[in-house]
Amino acid sequence: MKALQYVSVDTPQVDELPIPEIADDEVLVAARSVGVCHSDIELLEGRYIIPFQYPIIPGHEWSGEVMAVGSKVTGLTKGDGVVGECVIGDDHFGFSISGAAAEFFVAKQSWLHKLPEGVSWTNAALVEPFSVAYYALMRVGNVNASDTLVVLGAGPIGLCVTAASAKLGAKTIVVEPSEHRREKALSLGAHFAVSPDELAAVLDRESGGRGASVVIEATGRPEVMAQALEIAAFKGRVGYIGIDVGREAPAKLGLIQSKELTITGSIGSPGVWPDTLRFMAQAGIDLTSLVTQRFDVDSATEAVAAARNPAQTIKAHIEFDASL
Repeated sequence: MKALQYVSVDTPQVDELPIPEIADDEVLVAARSVGVCHSDIELLEGRYIIPFQYPIIPGHEWSGEVMAVGSKVTGLTKGDGVVGECVIGDDHFGFSISGAAAEFFVAKQSWLHKLPEGVSWTNAALVEPFSVAYYALMRVGNVNASDTLVVLGAGPIGLCVTAASAKLGAKTIVVEPSEHRREKALSLGAHFAVSPDELAAVLDRESGGRGASVVIEATGRPEVMAQALEIAAFKGRVGYIGIDVGREAPAKLGLIQSKELTITGSIGSPGVWPDTLRFMAQAGIDLTSLVTQRFDVDSATEAVAAARNPAQTIKAHIEFDASL
């Protein structure tokens, strides 16, 4: 089978590997669509947030089709469409253990969730980033039509937050310097999509001078993380979802107390995948427009290169069609 492997720092390549065998409690999955995430780039650059070893097959945003099940597996049969969680105990699928960027891979039933009827492989592969956004909003709590919610950053996760926030009814303002990403935010339901220079005037007008009742920080840039405290309203909720490891910026931490802010941080999407799938299905969430480039497995390294160019790429997907 063909698989994308990271063999060392900044060295991705497509290799021929044996089709893995499954144990009694395992499932053999054929990948169908696999997204390349910013975290995959951090892995390639040797700076992921947990320990790992090369070579490693990336791929934690994926959809797949069941090819075979072990004798102890129940509730799944060949041909079922599935998606899978990526934090498994102490392991991170696609990071500390090899992931889905291969024609075939092995998963445990406990990681997997069957897809509702009619969900495309592309939209299904976006369940993972959407689950991260959904989890952040659930951590913030009770987002609804009474809220003025500001999303700082319109990367894939920020855009998923936008789609979820809009469906929850909040007045959603997205802040993003890139015009084409602002346009994408509007297409996903944002009420306003503004440049950083425009935010103060728009937020003042739309909140009646109160500020944002909810702020979701989705850039991972320290100076923007500090700004989140300043634009939040009195008794506002601030959710940090963007990841930064080690950089610093001055922040007015006294605002946490003086505004009585509630601060939450989130990473991943533990425990919310069933709810996420129901929310996406019932709210009619379609994220396929986030995928701006598609590549076959032979061109998987080009997908990685595209993901390293956020000025041109929102989300790159690797598409597979292998079967047994």
